[in-house]
Amino acid sequence: MKKTILPLLLAALMLAHGTAGAWGFFGHRTITQVAVYELPSSLQAFYYRHMGDLVRQSTAPDERRNDDPTEAPKHYIDMDHYSEDNPFGKMPRQYDKAAEKFKPDTLKKYGTVPWVVMEVKDNLTEAFRQRDTTAIIKYSAELSHYVGDAFVPLHTTINYDGQLTDQKGLHSLWESQLPERFINDYKLVGEPAKYVKDPLAAIWEVIQQSYGFLGETFDRATKIEKTMKPDVRFTFSHRYGKTSRRYSDAFADAYEKEVGGMVDYRLKGAPTLVSSLWLTAWQDAGKPDLNALMTPSKPTKEEKEKLSTELSAWKKNTLAQDQLLLAQQKVKKVETADEIKSAKEMAEPAATEAPEGVPASAPAPTPATDKVKVKTKGKDGSEKVKLKGE
Repeated sequence: MKKTILPLLLAALMLAHGTAGAWGFFGHRTITQVAVYELPSSLQAFYYRHMGDLVRQSTAPDERRNDDPTEAPKHYIDMDHYSEDNPFGKMPRQYDKAAEKFKPDTLKKYGTVPWVVMEVKDNLTEAFRQRDTTAIIKYSAELSHYVGDAFVPLHTTINYDGQLTDQKGLHSLWESQLPERFINDYKLVGEPAKYVKDPLAAIWEVIQQSYGFLGETFDRATKIEKTMKPDVRFTFSHRYGKTSRRYSDAFADAYEKEVGGMVDYRLKGAPTLVSSLWLTAWQDAGKPDLNALMTPSKPTKEEKEKLSTELSAWKKNTLAQDQLLLAQQKVKKVETADEIKSAKEMAEPAATEAPEGVPASAPAPTPATDKVKVKTKGKDGSEKVKLKGE
């Protein structure tokens, strides 16, 4: 893989780096939920009781990036800044040694995700020692997030969004668009959690594997770009007065055939390390009795039945097909996103929305006879809608 680094773009690049997340909300929440299923019974009841909060809080690090200027570097490490030939041979794994060699400001600028994983793991261990349920949930969710970030190849390079190779938008395509579009085809069944003797070595191994996938990540996109015209490759959305471009579903379908196995593999591996680090923190804290932190202290009949159903679906790899992933649950929309169209469709007029009070599936009214008349009656100001011309 050859990459051209343009020096004049580096300043703007580093400012923009904080805008790219990993896995998107869907991926992070899926990873966290599956990690609960991989836990042993000594932890599973507690984690399942709080799974809703865990899944929701697993995206908190991304949610606070705009407000916390120190947050963005925690999600990545640009290994190719240090060397494109042998970055892992030149980068010390221990933070103190790395800071001594490259200076703390440099590490902060180009990402600190492996050391953040260690810091959050230590915080989780202390939360277990203190029997602090709130802190256990918080740090378990955040540990899941940062570990998940390390599994994304594009979180190990300066060219994190393909912006230096004219492939801008590749980040979102890889970690959001593909999983959301093809989750029914992915295998979410993983290995059971195991105690991790050397967590720092484990997370560095993940990062090195992610970095090894970069060549295919870029090159497979280039292969498709050579045969797919730009007006088919991209779609455009107009929102808040701005037009943005992203890869089309047609490109996503083609890219899935090229790299889908890689995305599936990384998504499948993340929950196993997450659950293993949860288990490790718990054991390092002296294996506190988590049932004592629950009220009631034992799983209810409903919880047991629900967990049994989900574990069965997980083992059969039908969680997504059975709509059992919390990330699949729809939330009430505050506003409707503007319609996304292909480049060819951008010039076509948008379809007229049905008037308020008329079902979307209802036939369009003819201008001459079908009108909507709204009358307000009563002291309470309630409205009644009357359709004339029926």
